[in-house]
Amino acid sequence: MTNGIKDSVEALRIYRLKDLIEKSFGNLKERLSMRRMSVASEENFEGEFFVQFIALQLMSYIKKQMDENGLFSDYTMQSLLDELDVIKYYQQPGKTHHLSEITNKQCKRYELMEVPVPT
Repeated sequence: MTNGIKDSVEALRIYRLKDLIEKSFGNLKERLSMRRMSVASEENFEGEFFVQFIALQLMSYIKKQMDENGLFSDYTMQSLLDELDVIKYYQQPGKTHHLSEITNKQCKRYELMEVPVPT
């Protein structure tokens, strides 16, 4: 694709876009556990593929928010997700839900991401 492009700025833009696409597929395979989908039917495959698509959209949003708020100077995407991943949601049938403790630092990360803090 880049053989016919003579402008170096345009070639660099296309190269960076290629890198973004490769990282997105890497996210699908690694972070979103989509290496090999073992499903029993086409309907299950389509459902799992749709969930993976939504997850990739969320990952893209997180990356955008991290870029805009300068979070990459302190975190990798993995380390930010790991910090927020420790928050647990518990609910028993017929009872109200309960969240594990949310630290002030975690609350600030939610605010920087422009996502409501879980309650």
